[in-house]
This record gives sequence, structure tokens and C-alpha cells, in this order.
Amino acid sequence: MGTFWLLASAHEAAAEGGFGLNLDFFETNVINLAIVIGLLFYLGQKVLGNILAQRRAEIEEAIADAERRQKEAAAQLADREQKLAQAQAEAERIKAQAAQQAEKAREAILAQAEKDLARLKAEAGKDLNAAQERAIAELRQRVTAMALERAESQLKTQLDEGKQQKLIDNSIAMLGGSR
Repeated sequence: MGTFWLLASAHEAAAEGGFGLNLDFFETNVINLAIVIGLLFYLGQKVLGNILAQRRAEIEEAIADAERRQKEAAAQLADREQKLAQAQAEAERIKAQAAQQAEKAREAILAQAEKDLARLKAEAGKDLNAAQERAIAELRQRVTAMALERAESQLKTQLDEGKQQKLIDNSIAMLGGSR
């Protein structure tokens, strides 16, 4: 405000014939404009420079931050893609292992089924042989029993007391005893 009073006192001195300011707007417009622009340029250069420098620093910081986040995102993407590839490889390995185990289990079941079938056939053969042997033994017993019955019946009809005594003596003699 002191500058305004200084200018006003200079105007009064000019009116008296000394140095002063011409406040006529149209006459002094170019000069005033040049002075204002000069003052703005001189004083505003530092302020505007500071503001622009600060804005530039903020923009550079934002760009650096964006680049850093982009690099982090790219690193995370690469890490996740690597983990996905590992997970897919692990899934393929597990799938192959499961198929291999299923094939082994299938082969083991088939082998066990073949063993069981062979065992059942062998048991059936043994049972059949045992049944056949029992049937043959039973048939032999019957034939033997029938032959003995027939022989006894023929002996009873064909042997008399003399022949019977002679047969007994021969049997005893063959056994090694004498009468």
C-alpha cells in the first residue's frame, strides 16, 4: 500500500511541473502493460518455474510409480504363469501316474482272476478225480461183494463135506501149518 501512496505523491509532483505518472489509461496502456508483463515475467518466472518443476516432479513420480507397478504386475504375472505351468505339469504327472496305477491294478486283477480260475479248475479236476475214484472204489466193492456172494453161493452148491475138508487142509498147508 505504501507503493500506491508513493505513486500518488509522484502524480502530485508532476502536476506541479516535475516528474510524475500519467494516469491516462489510453496513453499509458502500452507502457503499463509492458511493466505489468515484465513484473509478472520477472516475479512469476520463479513462482511458475517452481509450480512447473513441482508438477513435473509429481508427473515423473507418478510415471515412475506406474512403471514400478507395471513391473511388479509383470513379475506377478510371470510368477503366476510359472505356477500355473507347474500346476499343469503336476496335474499331468498325477494323471499319468493314476493311469499307470490303474493299468497295474487291472493287470493284477486279471492275473489274480487267472490264478483263481486255474485254482478253481484244479480243484474241480481234483474233485472230479476224487469223485471218479470214489465211484470206481465203490464199484469195485460192489463187484467184489457180488463176486464173493456168487462164489459163496457156487461153493455152497458145489462143495460137499469132503471137498470142504480137503480145501481147508490145503489152505492150512499153504500157510505153513500142518495138521
